[in-house]
Amino acid sequence: MQKNKLFVFLISAVALLIVPLLAQQLGNGPVRIIDLALLYVMLALGLNIVVGYAGLLDLGYVAFYALGAYMYALFASPHLSENFESFRAMFPDGLHSPLWLIIPLGAGLAAFFGVLLGAPTLKLRGDYLAIVTLGFGEIARVFLNNMEYPANITNGPRGIGQIDAVRFFGIDLGKGLEVFGYALPSVTLYYYLFLALVIGTVIICYRLENSRIGRAWMAIREDEIAAKAMGINTRNLKLLAFGMGATFGGVAGSMFASFQGFVSPESFSLQESVMIVAMVVLGGIGHIPGVILGALLLSALPEVLRYVAGPLQEMTGGRLDAAILRQLLVALAMIGIMLSRPRGLWPAREHGKGAPQPVSK
Repeated sequence: MQKNKLFVFLISAVALLIVPLLAQQLGNGPVRIIDLALLYVMLALGLNIVVGYAGLLDLGYVAFYALGAYMYALFASPHLSENFESFRAMFPDGLHSPLWLIIPLGAGLAAFFGVLLGAPTLKLRGDYLAIVTLGFGEIARVFLNNMEYPANITNGPRGIGQIDAVRFFGIDLGKGLEVFGYALPSVTLYYYLFLALVIGTVIICYRLENSRIGRAWMAIREDEIAAKAMGINTRNLKLLAFGMGATFGGVAGSMFASFQGFVSPESFSLQESVMIVAMVVLGGIGHIPGVILGALLLSALPEVLRYVAGPLQEMTGGRLDAAILRQLLVALAMIGIMLSRPRGLWPAREHGKGAPQPVSK
C-alpha cells in the first residue's frame, strides 16, 4: 500500500512539473489559464475554511482578494510616489518594496478585515450572514472605486498599473528565464510559484482539518448550541475561521496583482465571489480534493466553452453575444452537475452515522 501511494505521488509530482512545459507548446495562453486556475484553487481552499469547516456562508470573500491585490499594488508600484509629495521625496523612483514585506502585509491586512467582518456577525447564520457578507464585499468594491478623491489612493475605476513582478533570489518572474538552453517564459515561472503556494495551502488546510481547531469548527458547523455546551469557545473560533480564510485570500490577491501587473475594481465584482462559492459547493463542501477539483473545473470551463460559444454565435448570424452565451453554457453545466451530484463532484465521506451494532451470536 505504501509503495502504491509513493508511486502515485511521484507520478503526480512529475505530471505537475511538466504540465506547463507541454501547454507552452500551444503558446502562453493555455499556461496563463492554468496559472489563474491555481490562484482560484488558493481562493477556494481559503473560503472552504469558512464555509466548509465552520459552516459560515461568506458571499463577500472577494473583498479579501481585493485587499491583498491593492496592498501589493500600492507597495510595489510608482502610484504613491506619483500622487503624494511625501512619498516622492522619500522614494523618487516609486515605492518598490521587497516580496517578503508585501506578502505578510497583504495577508495581515486581509486577516484583520476578516476578523473585523466576523466580529459583528457572530450571532448571524444562514441567509442573514450571507446578506451581511455580501454587503461587505460590495462596500469594499465601492470604496476601491471611489477612493480617488480627495486623496488618490486607489486611482478609482482606472486602477493601478506598472506593478512590479515578483522577484526573489535574483530572479525576476516578469521576464523569461533560460535553463540549460530551454527558454521558460514568465507565465511558466509564475506557474511554479503558484503551484508551490497551492501545495503549501493544501498542507496547512489538511493540518487544520485534523487538528483540534478543525474538529471544533466542524462541531460548530453541525450544531453550534451543542458545541457551546461542550465547552467550545464558538466566538473565538468563528473569528479565527474568518481570519484564516481571509489570509489565503490576501495572499492570492497579492499574487494576482504581481501576475497581472494591473488591478482595478472590475476584477473584484460580486460575480467573482459567487464563482468562488460555487467552486466550493460544486467540488464538495469541506473536502479538500473536491474543492480543488471544483476550482479547476469552474476556472477552466469558461475558457473551454469559449470555443463552443463562437461557432454557436456564427450559427445564429451573430445575434447572440458570445460572452452571455458562454455564461449560459457554464450555468447549464453547473445545474446538470448539481442535479446529478447534489453533494458535489467529490464529496467528503458521510459523517455523523453511528457505529454498526455488533452481531449477536
